[in-house]
Amino acid sequence: MQQHDLLIVGAGPVGLALALSLKDAGLDIVLADTRPADAAAADPRVLALSHGTRLTLEQLGVWQTLSPTDICTIHISQQGSFGRTCLQADDYDLPALGHVLPAGGLAKALRTAVERAGITILDNTEVTRLAPTATDVAISLRGQHASTRYARLAACAEGGMAQDDPEVVEHDYHQHALIAQVGSHGGHRHTAFERFTASGPMALLPCGQGYAVVHVVDEQRADEMLALDDARYLALLQHTIGQRVQLEGITDRLRYPLLLRYRRKPTGQRTVWLGNAAQTLHPVAGQGFNLALRDVHALAQAVLDHTSDPGSHAVLSAYQGARGLDRLGTIRFTDGLVRLFSNDIAPLRHARGAGLFALDICPPLRHFIAKRMMFGARAWP
Repeated sequence: MQQHDLLIVGAGPVGLALALSLKDAGLDIVLADTRPADAAAADPRVLALSHGTRLTLEQLGVWQTLSPTDICTIHISQQGSFGRTCLQADDYDLPALGHVLPAGGLAKALRTAVERAGITILDNTEVTRLAPTATDVAISLRGQHASTRYARLAACAEGGMAQDDPEVVEHDYHQHALIAQVGSHGGHRHTAFERFTASGPMALLPCGQGYAVVHVVDEQRADEMLALDDARYLALLQHTIGQRVQLEGITDRLRYPLLLRYRRKPTGQRTVWLGNAAQTLHPVAGQGFNLALRDVHALAQAVLDHTSDPGSHAVLSAYQGARGLDRLGTIRFTDGLVRLFSNDIAPLRHARGAGLFALDICPPLRHFIAKRMMFGARAWP
């Protein structure tokens, strides 16, 4: 019988970060992932990393191996309306408000660090069943390492949530995210743009020498825009963002459907859910991975405080208590932004413009929003 202290389901950035957080805890840790070893490193999406996430990655010893693009200014506006606000890194004595990085690059760096720490990763191995008891979790594996293993704690850090699970809340936004890479005449100057439109937000995130685009539209418009050739779609993006930046060239156009899905309670008997296994958020404000890494930070701390039994009730209660405010607050914050801004109701449009104007002239309110984006509902670490 193979017994572990911790089995992590998923060897993406979230699962790898948890393993790395506990590498010196003296625990027997193993990860299992359905994909081949190089799959996570090939992820074409980009991540917007907050300043708080940078601090955690520095603690894990991987930040210095990455090549992120800094965000020093965030320009927020609404199409067809007055009012805008800007967040500046200089206002907080920080080198950057956040950073942009290919998800695959982060996964590769984390995996390299986990392998160097001697932590086992079972690739091409699917977890088909978790059967918790009072003392451990029986974990059924299928694939290259087919077997039944036992762990005192199972951490689910990858994979979707079953639609028929009564613990799962789901809301379909009927929106899709169109992502692409675009060039910029004159460079990006480390400025990110968030532009709210009636059909959804559009973000330009400085990435390398150009911008990563996250363009949210309804399902029908997504079909229409994917049918456009590159030149016509680039012209549409330029019209949406206005003349604040001059776009040129476009590559790597992809599409993803958008849902809000989260577990009411991210813990169970000797089981915890993290990352997309716990909550899948709309990309507005770029909070998904940052929230997940704050979850990882808190779970690792709870385990380190109780290494004698990492799956005990004391560990999971401490973790849930530490994460309740930030987790639910971030879910509601992103969901509220989508519902507030993804419409063209005239009174709301005018109110949104006034709100952006108020943010711009009211530093305390602007600082509250900025710190929430950098550190979550609680200022940490």
